[in-house]
Amino acid sequence: MPGQIQWVAVSVFVFFFALVTVMGFVASRWKSGPVSEHLDEWGLGGRQFGTWITWFLVGGDFYTAYTVIAVPALVYAVGAYGFFALPYTIIVYPFVFAVMPVLWKVAHRNGYVTAADVVHGAYQSRALELAVALTGIVATMPYIALQLVGMGAVIKTMGLQGELPIVAAFIILALYTYSSGLRAPALIAFVKDIMIYIVVLTAVVVVPAKLGGYGAVFAAAGDAFAAKGGTTGLTLHPSLYLAYSTLALGSALAAFMYPHTLTGVFASKSADTIRKNAILLPAYTLLLGLIALLGYMAHAAQLKVSSPNEVVPQLFQTLFPSWFSGFAFAAIAIGALVPAAVMSIGAANLFTRNVWKAYVNPAITHAGEASVAKITSLVVKVGALAFTLFLPVQYALDLQLLGGLWILQTFPALVFTLFTRWFRAEGLFAGWAVGILWGTYTAWSNGLKPLATMTLGETTYSFYVGLGALILNVVVAALASAILGRRSPVTEAAAPS
Repeated sequence: MPGQIQWVAVSVFVFFFALVTVMGFVASRWKSGPVSEHLDEWGLGGRQFGTWITWFLVGGDFYTAYTVIAVPALVYAVGAYGFFALPYTIIVYPFVFAVMPVLWKVAHRNGYVTAADVVHGAYQSRALELAVALTGIVATMPYIALQLVGMGAVIKTMGLQGELPIVAAFIILALYTYSSGLRAPALIAFVKDIMIYIVVLTAVVVVPAKLGGYGAVFAAAGDAFAAKGGTTGLTLHPSLYLAYSTLALGSALAAFMYPHTLTGVFASKSADTIRKNAILLPAYTLLLGLIALLGYMAHAAQLKVSSPNEVVPQLFQTLFPSWFSGFAFAAIAIGALVPAAVMSIGAANLFTRNVWKAYVNPAITHAGEASVAKITSLVVKVGALAFTLFLPVQYALDLQLLGGLWILQTFPALVFTLFTRWFRAEGLFAGWAVGILWGTYTAWSNGLKPLATMTLGETTYSFYVGLGALILNVVVAALASAILGRRSPVTEAAAPS
């Protein structure tokens, strides 16, 4: 019954949650290193993660609990357009293969911990460094809050009411992240990803079998979209082609600008580790495609939900026994802990290196950096928790949308730096500022929608605001650099090799 506690599901959920909690604290002694004595140890796991650990870690913080909830929810609501996440996660890996090993080499050679470190090393510009650091921190906060949204959805489905379960889960997360640093989510990611694979592979076999097969699933979804009308449907409406493609491309370029995904890159032990992961990580794209199909299955199951975010939890609760529902809900909740931990660590690294060390205590020791980062990670989690508890969920959704737009504006300052010395710091800063301001204003004017419209003649085109802002960013950066008339100073240590 709705609202009634599902004790079997809760028991299975608590068991697996307790398991990963123990693993989180044990992680401080895994791949041993003095986690409290150096930021490299606490914030990057000692820069020693090999291919498999990096695969699970990057996959764990890239494909989050909110991904498992939100992608099927979007497919359930709008149909084929919700599948934009698939081409986006296909496009991103050639980019990772080509660019991230170069970034790793620069960071490894100079001891850089953050993207802002790389930018400062290249241009010796505190303004550009601070812009990249603050953008990363601000863009990450609502992303952490959305992990709570995903966790809250499954907790509510099990009949647990109130905020106490979420608060308790994040207190546990905060404690073992403080204790073990990046090693905790790296170790837990093994369990999380295995559980998610079991849940999804089981669902895509069992659910269609119970609903009459995939033919019945697609027929039911098609009928539901036909009844809605508009641009929803099993196939992409022609008016959405440009919007779909620009959203996929912009999302792909933004994905590895986030502090949490870059943390996985910096923590890898070699450039070859990153290349191997760019080859292996598309396995998660296959998984994502299967997860997206749950949105169609919800139509075939004739679920009635108050919010699309309830689709996945309700589907498991309706079609599976309580013990498996509890297992699935635990997988999703643990899928919130891994990225939330890495996100808070990435934000803490940025604050420590590019705010505290740059402006408050330039002479801080390595142990001091680790201490500041640990405290900052707690503050970041508390902020995300407060955001979720005291503000409407829609605010987190809106700010996460803006966060993707904002983090995309750091792309020129970070990526161009790896391959050319032509751009000046002043030009890149001007481009960043214009991209941020125009993108934010445009998104705000459109009711915080990800798309903007442009009319040429009698034809109206819709496109992703973030990508439009990035194009404007690059144009301004190039013009300003050309007008200034000489190359920006690039240190030898940070120069492309």
